[in-house]
Amino acid sequence: MTALTNRLAWAASFALAAGFGTAQAQQTDITVGLQLEPPHLDPTSAAAGAIDNVLYSNVFEGLTRFMGDGSVVPGLAESWEISDDGLVYSFTLRGGVTFHDGTTMDAEDVKFSLDRARAEDSVNAQKALFEGIADVTVVDPLTVEVTLAEPNGNFLFNMAWGDAVIVAPESIEGIKQTPIGTGAFRFVEWVQGDRITLEKNADYWGAPAQLERATFQFISDPTAAFAAMMAEDIDAFSGFPAPENLPQFDADPRFQVLVGSTEGETILSTNNLQPPFDDLRVRQALAHAIDRQAIIDGAMFGYGTPIGTHFAPHNPAYVDLTGLSAHDPDKARVLLAEAGFPDGFETTLHLPPPSYARRGGEIIAAQLAEVGITAEIINVEWAQWLETVFRGKNFGLTIVSHTEPMDIGIYARPDYYFQYDNPTFQELMATLNTTTDPEARTSLMADAQRMIADDFVNGYLFQLAALGVAKADLQGLWVNAPTQATDLTSVSWAN
Repeated sequence: MTALTNRLAWAASFALAAGFGTAQAQQTDITVGLQLEPPHLDPTSAAAGAIDNVLYSNVFEGLTRFMGDGSVVPGLAESWEISDDGLVYSFTLRGGVTFHDGTTMDAEDVKFSLDRARAEDSVNAQKALFEGIADVTVVDPLTVEVTLAEPNGNFLFNMAWGDAVIVAPESIEGIKQTPIGTGAFRFVEWVQGDRITLEKNADYWGAPAQLERATFQFISDPTAAFAAMMAEDIDAFSGFPAPENLPQFDADPRFQVLVGSTEGETILSTNNLQPPFDDLRVRQALAHAIDRQAIIDGAMFGYGTPIGTHFAPHNPAYVDLTGLSAHDPDKARVLLAEAGFPDGFETTLHLPPPSYARRGGEIIAAQLAEVGITAEIINVEWAQWLETVFRGKNFGLTIVSHTEPMDIGIYARPDYYFQYDNPTFQELMATLNTTTDPEARTSLMADAQRMIADDFVNGYLFQLAALGVAKADLQGLWVNAPTQATDLTSVSWAN
């Protein structure tokens, strides 16, 4: 018995040493694949959702924040009081919060961030979120008062956007290359064209991250993304760009497939000031030339929900207006002839890198050709798209998914890149912003949806699905995407 006991003890020791036992170390790092690399790392001065995809909640935080279920919860503000007239928000900040460089986060930083975002020379991509702020006052280090020019039922929601995160004056100069926030992870390095690395913030004010290190690997090519995931070179891929491969992952026990909803209205954006798109009949013809389901099936392999206006179908206030712009090529040709284009016309179609745009663009170009519209496809990188289309407004058509939450308000901005200028709509949105009654807000949102659908401002295609792939034992990843983010603050490996 003694000899047998010795042999068993030796075998157990060998198994543990070889890694066959249960005492293996828990994995504490993660590599996440993303298709798009940020142009820089300041979420408060660019329209690129790729910045938030890496940094939202992980590195930067706002007064409030979005959770995975779309709810808005306290962030750097632990509580707030709202005056009876709805004009003054008194925020109580969390104590003991420091930025990653060791400086204290206090009311002065909140004032700096909000004043910077609403300043006349602000380059914040969502400056409209802050235009209603009349004043920001520091009461004491942990109390800040924000006074609005008029009540805004969306104010706390707006403060959860990535564009509203709190930054410090001490680190603002280098923020585009070295982001310094208050989040559960701190920035380590950015190897441009390859990866961004974060590490756990040991001094985080809240629940500490369970991961010690996180690497975001940028893989733009869908085929390469599939290969990297199958080889297990990466642990998860957020916004997986090859939906045709999802059934293969779903059948493989090594992986889990995450399919959810996003706030991404994918649209054929139209330059409303550029002829011939300044003619309602032409925009209407454009809409009737499009077969949404064919685009969803061909570009997204069935993943996506058809939309007829700029609003998320999962929102309780959504109105299904797809019938207004049903696929009808004959009607499109008649409308073009009435507008003076019996033989059609030529235009440009700028396509940024995402698969929904590149693949969808090929399908749309073919559909437009059937009614006589020749769309010259111009493939552009995001930096070019931001410069030429978003800022320069030098385009005819483009395809993009607007992933910001409940962002129908962009149609009230005449200088926005698709240049829709409707004073009646602007008035409607101003009324919505000052309305707090839930039923009244729902009614106003329905009116807004119908108005832009009736004006055929853009070609409304589909609501982008949130498609992710991850190793089977990874837990805590968002399934839905209430904002564009890869929130790793609650992610861990199963024991």
